[in-house]
Amino acid sequence: MTKALKKLDRIRNSHGRNVSLEDFETIVRSYGHIEEGGKHPKALIGCHTLPYKRENPVKSAYVLELLEIVDSL
Repeated sequence: MTKALKKLDRIRNSHGRNVSLEDFETIVRSYGHIEEGGKHPKALIGCHTLPYKRENPVKSAYVLELLEIVDSL
């Protein structure tokens, strides 16, 4: 398993709670990219856009939405 897949498994097992900003952005970068600018960064994955706040830990709503996007790919 790659490091990104291990982080993804760890995030799934935590049910979206206590996910660090670094882990969240690593998953985003492995499936897409981050667009900076405006008030909040945007995670662009395929045709999906996910705006999120840069807080540590990341709120579970953002994490769960990211997992749904990754699962739909």
